[in-house]
Amino acid sequence: MSKYKIIMTGGGTAGHVTPNLALVPRLKEKDFEIKYIGSKDGIEKEIIGDANIPYYEISSGKLRRYFDVKNFTDPFKVMKGVVEANKILKKEKPDVIFSKGGFVAVPVVIAASLRKIPVVSHESDLTPGLANKLSAPFCTKLCVTFRESLNYIKDNKGILTGTPIREEILRGDAEKGRKICGFKDKKDTLLIIGGSLGAKSINEAVRKNLNELLKNYNIVHICGKNNLDSKLNGISGYIQFEYVKDELPHLLKMADYIISRAGANVIFELLALNKPTLLIPLSKKISRGDQILNANSFKKEGYSIVLDEDEMLEDSNKLILKLNELKTNKDNLIKNMKKSGVSNGVESILGVILKSIELNK
Repeated sequence: MSKYKIIMTGGGTAGHVTPNLALVPRLKEKDFEIKYIGSKDGIEKEIIGDANIPYYEISSGKLRRYFDVKNFTDPFKVMKGVVEANKILKKEKPDVIFSKGGFVAVPVVIAASLRKIPVVSHESDLTPGLANKLSAPFCTKLCVTFRESLNYIKDNKGILTGTPIREEILRGDAEKGRKICGFKDKKDTLLIIGGSLGAKSINEAVRKNLNELLKNYNIVHICGKNNLDSKLNGISGYIQFEYVKDELPHLLKMADYIISRAGANVIFELLALNKPTLLIPLSKKISRGDQILNANSFKKEGYSIVLDEDEMLEDSNKLILKLNELKTNKDNLIKNMKKSGVSNGVESILGVILKSIELNK
């Protein structure tokens, strides 16, 4: 019988799930039994299933900042999710909940609070997302990645831990990456990561400039689910994937340059790997602006070059210009990243989890 039991939650995008997996090996070493609560059809169900962690499904509504007719029905889904989560927690009797955010986490956190179960949440981005804002009053502690984030958290609940980084990400093999891609020449490799759901604007800009890019780079394009372009199959020096999992550490190790969105999880992994990166954060027109804040923080520290998505949409040639800037500044960026002192947040978060259990006894 395990010493402790933890239920993890979070979902909607891979960024709300994969940091949970970074904690799993150390939790197991500390004799935790681990289970997961997620949505019925979110990406978390597949990712957690692949990790062989027992999985419970609950109803999950999405709370939006903009008008949508679903705003009238989704609060009822959240309430239903609280009832379902409460039943699961009553049966499982966990010692602690760990929440990585996303709207599926809200009913779990509320139900845990009602049952007096300590909740440790984690916010990756510089400013808390709506789900974590709603969850904060029910949390014991809210771990953050950026020091600036502490200014946004009330009641002394914020604690700077950094972000949990998956150990396997740091153990890539560049030669395996080259074998996966089958590149035949020695050009620099450019890896494009659009996030687990893909990035339409980045995909289009890359494809518009593909002939120009292929003059200088071998290209690995991770373009998101249902975003492959069959017309580009077989082009020498170009390979595309919908999504990668086991191959990712090897592709990252192989890459000389990276184009990426600016979600906090991915940019801190790239920082830990010292990879020169062009960040293209989600436009404020279609997001709350969190990726822009993340990207500007990294630009200010001298870790990355940043391209405004709206500028790129107006002129896709800006992508080439910014990549040239990335190439020119490569050595300085790597030097700054090596001096950053960034550390893996796994141990700090584990400490917060254990202390929360102890204080609840």
